[in-house]
Parts: sequence; structure tokens; C-alpha cells
Amino acid sequence: MENLSFASITELKAKLEKKEISAAELVDFFIKRFADHDKKLGSALEIFKADSITKQGKQRGVLNGIPGLIKDNICQKDRIASCASKILENYKATYDATIISRLRDEGALFLGRANMDEFAMGSSTETSAYQKTSNPWDTGRVPGGSSGGSAAAVAAGLVPWALGTETGGSVRQPAALCGIVGSKPTYGLISRSGLVAYGSSLDQVGVLTRNVYDNALVFSVMAGADPKDSSSLPEPKKDYTKSLKGILKEGLRIGVVENAIHAEGMENEVVKLLEEAIAQLKKLGAKIEYVKVPTFDYSAAVYFILSRAEAASNLARFDGVRYGHRSKKSDTLHDLYFNSRYEGFGKEVRRRIFIGNYVLSAGHHSEFYGNAQKVRTLMCRELKNVFGKVDLLLMPTQAAPAFKFGAFDQNRLQMDLQDYFTAPANITGAPAISIPCGFANKLPIGFQLVGPHLSEELIFQTAHAYEQSTPWHTMHPGGF
Repeated sequence: MENLSFASITELKAKLEKKEISAAELVDFFIKRFADHDKKLGSALEIFKADSITKQGKQRGVLNGIPGLIKDNICQKDRIASCASKILENYKATYDATIISRLRDEGALFLGRANMDEFAMGSSTETSAYQKTSNPWDTGRVPGGSSGGSAAAVAAGLVPWALGTETGGSVRQPAALCGIVGSKPTYGLISRSGLVAYGSSLDQVGVLTRNVYDNALVFSVMAGADPKDSSSLPEPKKDYTKSLKGILKEGLRIGVVENAIHAEGMENEVVKLLEEAIAQLKKLGAKIEYVKVPTFDYSAAVYFILSRAEAASNLARFDGVRYGHRSKKSDTLHDLYFNSRYEGFGKEVRRRIFIGNYVLSAGHHSEFYGNAQKVRTLMCRELKNVFGKVDLLLMPTQAAPAFKFGAFDQNRLQMDLQDYFTAPANITGAPAISIPCGFANKLPIGFQLVGPHLSEELIFQTAHAYEQSTPWHTMHPGGF
């Protein structure tokens, strides 16, 4: 069989339709890819048996026979959904998440469960209770997080697409560090039903692929109103691939966020690549304007408070009583709660729960949580005003390339600041995408486009036009 490792979804579909390969053969091919290469990557927590994968597929739809990898906090019926945590080590989902049902209805096949930071809390996929995931471009470095397993598998050609989730940038950040495309929807456009909650006002499911067209294709299958999700927007289904013609919208105005491009800590090589990307967009016909969004400078602090507060609330349900890990060392109900949670949760999750309870406590609620919500309102208002002047915003996804394992073990603040450029989109509910724009020290760099609510069509169109005029999406890590 020819090497299909880095084939696009479009190319794989063509081969399936021409019967040059069967869905079962394609599944076998990618399962073998995981067997051959994932020992050095650690991208998957579990790869399912081939017959169980094909048995669940429906032979119809735009993703008929196309395998993907699912982040381990998204429910697949009768499969483990551990969130990479010991507390849910043996928990099997009793139903499919809405997005899983929609993908399945269009013929998608699910190869397995992707590794992640525990309960999606991290930016490096180092906090998983089971294994660390490596970056395919340099296995001594992190792939980003929390969707690092999904990003690494796609970048290494172990799977053509994968699902991740975002609370503060956990799809776009690993996409940038692994040299692939990662999208985040408008809050409420993709259902959260069946997604294990971290920060409910921030969480969204996103798509990781090696090119923009594939991303828009998978995105189109999942997006749209869902009565099972109370935060779902009343939006009809839409084909986001229709506008992908390789050209920009006429008169497109892109605002380059000055206080992001020139933020403290930006590496010179990264700034240079961003400037080259801006020049390329200008060459394609975009009108470039430089804008300042002052409230973005507070996004890391706002995200820190809101996400921890919501995490403390959401994770209160894991108490050793209803499901998940139950301590055997407990004589009283109090001990059962304490021991089950202490044994089941890792250090990072416990740390975030402690902080969340602190900022929600009676003596500090107004000072921290209340003020963070006020700043969030100001950010939404300011962003709306900016989008009265420009159509899209351009920002860095990360200040530097992927870092080495353990680089921030003694500097938790620096680790928390990995969400500095991505968190504004989550806080305001805006859609965004990260796409590759070159290499610094032989490591991939990405930039992001952020738009007003429900501007996904324009974001995909712009990202696709840029991508088609540059070579970055055709480059893959060696050794895979």
C-alpha cells in the first residue's frame, strides 16, 4: 500500500470513492502507524481494535471511512473517558457526545483516545496521569496542551484529523507548536453536550488538521444548534468549505494587534515570521491596519481567575460516591471525599481547585471573581468596537517555539502565561484559528486570526488563502 501518512482528507476520500482502498484497509494502515511510531510520541492513551472501529461506522456522508482521534474528555459510548486522570481511570461513557453522533452520522471512524493534560488543565500535556506526549518535530520538547495528543498525532501523520478542546487556547496553542491548523468556534456554535466540563463559560470543542480545508470540513459536520446544550446558539448547519477558493474577500481589513505583536517576551524570530505573514496577506490584497486592544493585556489574569473558579465548581462532582475512583482508606464520609479526590486528582488539578475555591470564597469573591467578570465585560465591549473598524484581528499564537520538557517546573507563572495570546478569544467567545507561518530554530511557528462572533466563514476563507500561497502546510516532521 502506498504511503498515505500525510494525505489530506480530500485525497483519502478520493481513494475510498474510487475503491483504490477500503475503509477497513485505511483503519489498519493508521493503526499500524500508531503501533510503529507512537511509542516515541505518546499521543494516544488507547487505540481501539480494528473491528470495533469499523463496526460503529456508518457507510455514508462526507467523512465516510475517514479515521480520526478523539481527545479523552469527549464521550464515546462504551469507551473510557478518563480525561487523562486517575479519578476517571475506569469510567466508561454511557452515551455519545453530540459531536460524536454527528461525525458518526457522516461516516467518520474513531481510532482511539488522545492523551491530554489532566482534565484539560495544562499547556504542555505534561500533567496527564498516564504519559507525556512529545512534539514530533523534536521529541525532547512538548507538543503544547491541553490537546497535545491530538496535535502530535495529526502533525506526525498518525491520523488525518483529531478533536481537541479549548478553555484558554488548548487547540490553537498545540496546533502552533506542532505546525498544523487548529480552530476554535464562536462560543455555542459547536455543542458541548458530552464534553466533560472544565470551565463552562470558556470550553469549546475545536478541530486539528494539517490544512484549512480539512479543518473546515470536519468543523462543518459538528457545528449547529443542539437542544441538548443550553448554551448552544440557534444556528443552522452550514458548509464552511464553500468559500475556500484561495482568494481573500474583496476589501478585507485585517487589524494587527500591536500590543500583542510587541508584547514582552516575544522572540525576535517569531516577530519576523509574523511580519512576513502580514506582508503576504497584504500581497494577497488585505488592507492592513495596526490596532491596540488594551484590555487584552489583562486576559491572562482574567482567564486565570475565571477558569479556576469554574474548575472548582465543575470538579466538585468527582467525590468518590457516584462514579470514578473511590478511596479504600476511608472510614467516614469526610475521609471518603478527601481521600478519593486527593488520590484521584494530580497536583495541577488540585492546585487549580484550591485557587478556584479561594477566589469564590465569601471574603474574596468580589475582589477576584467579581472583578474578573467586569473586565471580561470590558473586553467584549472593546472587541466589538474594534470589529467596527476591521474585519479580523491578527495576533501571535505563541511568543516562542515549543519548549523542553520540565522547562517551567519551577516557574508556574510562566507556564500559566502560555495562554497569554489565545485566552482573549475564549474569554470573549470569539472564533479563531491558528495556522503555520514558518520555522524558528527548526521548530514550527503559528499565528492566529480572530473574528467577530459567527465569522467562521471569513476566518476559514482568509486562512485558506494565506495557506495556499505559502508552503508551510506541506512540510512534515522527519522520522514519521
